[in-house]
Amino acid sequence: MTDLNTLHAIAGLVPHGARVLDLGCGDGAMLDYLQRERGCSGYGVELDDANVLACVQRGVNVLQLNLDQGLSMFGDASFDVVLQIDTLQHLRNAETMLKETARVGRVGIVAFPNFAHWPNRLSILQGRMPVTKRLPYQWYDTPNIRVGTHADLAVLAQRNGLRVLDSFGLQDGRTVRFAPNLRAGTSVYKLAR
Repeated sequence: MTDLNTLHAIAGLVPHGARVLDLGCGDGAMLDYLQRERGCSGYGVELDDANVLACVQRGVNVLQLNLDQGLSMFGDASFDVVLQIDTLQHLRNAETMLKETARVGRVGIVAFPNFAHWPNRLSILQGRMPVTKRLPYQWYDTPNIRVGTHADLAVLAQRNGLRVLDSFGLQDGRTVRFAPNLRAGTSVYKLAR
């Protein structure tokens, strides 16, 4: 996630001073921001060597783990907030990780590219897989192993007994609450057990 507006919107959901676990933290930008601007503490989890090094250089505590192997090293409600920002679409067992996010954190915040956003629908109608700012890869070289829509996560959360505390879309730095499945490139959910 490189969009500064998206970073700020999601960071605003994290309470000041919260203990945070950032799953798939990338270069640690989000956790670094939360530590500096919101007085948070916690850990990032990342697999990529270069991103782990970037986290260390930022002063972000990072664990190098494969999320597909789960979060068994963390107890229930070990963190105030567990972030899963642009991670769910890369995981083989997204459903398990969604449940683990809600188990390990008192609150889970999940954000992902919304495949149902209108430009994506238009591309499909034209017979092409979408390539957009939020889905910047061609179908044959994407790191995403799945795509989902804003509406899909609500169904998945309900099926797994999770409560949706809030959900909205983000588009060009704006919060989208009316028809986010159609009007937003990023879907954001705040979940709890």
